[in-house]
Amino acid sequence: MNGISNVEVPHYWRAGAPLWGLVLVLAVVAGVVFFDGVHTMVRWWSNRDEYSHGFLIPPLVAYLVWQRGDRLREIPFTGSWLGAGCALVGLACYVLGELATVYTVVQYGFVLFVIGSCWAITGWRAFRLLAIPMLLLFFMVPFPNFIYNTLSAKLQLVSSSLGVSVIRAFDISVYLEGNVIDLGAYKLQVVEACNGLRYLFPLVTLGVIVAYFFHAPLWQRLVVVVSTVPITVLMNSFRIGVIGIMVEYWGQSMAEGFLHQFEGWVIFMACFGILFVEMWLLMRMTGDRRPLGQAFGIDPPLKPDPAVSWRVRRLPRAAVLLLVVSVAAAMPLLGLPERAEAIPARETFATLPLEMGGWTGRRGRLEQVYLDGLKLDDYVVGEYRRADGATVNLYTAWYDSQQKGRSVHSPKSCLPGGGWAIESLSAIPVSNVNVDGVPLRVNRAEIAFGEARQLVYYWFQQRGRVLTNEYLVKWFVFWDSLTRRRSDGAL
Repeated sequence: MNGISNVEVPHYWRAGAPLWGLVLVLAVVAGVVFFDGVHTMVRWWSNRDEYSHGFLIPPLVAYLVWQRGDRLREIPFTGSWLGAGCALVGLACYVLGELATVYTVVQYGFVLFVIGSCWAITGWRAFRLLAIPMLLLFFMVPFPNFIYNTLSAKLQLVSSSLGVSVIRAFDISVYLEGNVIDLGAYKLQVVEACNGLRYLFPLVTLGVIVAYFFHAPLWQRLVVVVSTVPITVLMNSFRIGVIGIMVEYWGQSMAEGFLHQFEGWVIFMACFGILFVEMWLLMRMTGDRRPLGQAFGIDPPLKPDPAVSWRVRRLPRAAVLLLVVSVAAAMPLLGLPERAEAIPARETFATLPLEMGGWTGRRGRLEQVYLDGLKLDDYVVGEYRRADGATVNLYTAWYDSQQKGRSVHSPKSCLPGGGWAIESLSAIPVSNVNVDGVPLRVNRAEIAFGEARQLVYYWFQQRGRVLTNEYLVKWFVFWDSLTRRRSDGAL
């Protein structure tokens, strides 16, 4: 609430023209150097529902910093060399991200530069009042694509399974194949748009913000944040189940158009409401009888005492050094050459022979819905038969570039989405087969779909390397982008 501070202080501190000038120059450096990364991030906010909350984070952080103004004016800014180092790490991330053409690294570098600059100016005593609000800036950066794809695939399966349980609770006959809910007359596919991430990312962010304002013991705040994940998963599954029930009784229009989007909005607001109910219950469980509204510290800063004098803040040496280094580095960084990826010349898979060593092949085609999801540049899918009846199915996907949201999809994520359960998975060498003089090592997966069984061998052919580990694939994509300007590869 507004009022006069009762804390006796010898004087208040205010920023003078030199300090404001330093902040302005650092802001210009950040805006110019990180422009492409920030512009791409904002475009993701506009185009992807799961990241649309990014627009709210900068003004919210600004409000939280302003809210701490009454306490900040009582603390001198001493500067911090660690903060300056953090900002310089952000500039280093910009260099790595630009050379490797990985926007996520540039965006995290931007956040580190902003946080480090603030820390370098204020010093630790003042910065610890701002640490949590500043850390919220990390929530506005989109996840790396391979992490997003892994989370999406797992959440699709969980949401499908729980959604089917809701449908069956209403005595409706339903069959689940991976992430496809078969109602007989209509198949409801739980695709990326229904995976729950469009609720999870915003709700986790809101959970952290609510916990920050929540005047309660630390363990209760942590419970609020952690609970956002199961709340999102369960409510999204409930939504899928309800859609299935409505489709069964009122037709497939219930799963399309405005009504489908409106259902999503209602579920998100319900998730938000559940958070407040949870906080009320936590308070009552511990004997706290305050009204919920009194448990939140969202008041504006206290007015300054007119009897207390003001002093002008001096420029911290760490912040001055950061300014000098940032300005000196800005021009060379902006002069980094444009890094066009080197895409190797290759024959298309259309030239792959259909007759090979006694095997006769027949080509197939992928449906457009799968091509839209895979975002590949070339592929071959087909079946090869031998005279004795032996059959082998072949699939190869090629990517000219695995940057900017395009990358090889691991079978570990895709097979379960089609209803196949991976019963065993191990990496084995293939006898008498070498690639560039190195024995071929592949993943051997035994998969099952009901009574059907298949044996799958797969590996990642990546710029002269044969890899079986998905995370090593991502590392070498980054490393080769940085050192060789290449990120092409195949599954």
